[in-house]
Amino acid sequence: MKSTFLIIVALVIVLLFVSACAPGMNDHNKEKPAGFLWGIWHGWIAPISLIWKLFVPQVGIYEVNNSGWTYDFGFYIAIISGFGGLSLNRSRKKK
Repeated sequence: MKSTFLIIVALVIVLLFVSACAPGMNDHNKEKPAGFLWGIWHGWIAPISLIWKLFVPQVGIYEVNNSGWTYDFGFYIAIISGFGGLSLNRSRKKK
């Protein structure tokens, strides 16, 4: 019982730290756009951002003030590696 409580507390703390880096919170502007590494980060936290957007409509899933194709490339690499990689680990049923 105590270890379950500690795990839940740890997860809440991690989610709070991750939520601080959500895209679309006006951290970036035209002079300082989000680049490749921010694209990777925002791709990794996209599922959390999506859930957070349900409660706070101002939160974005994708950073609008970005550097162009480099941000897009990083974002899609993270999305594909995160969600596409899940299908590689599935075990197939043997008939």
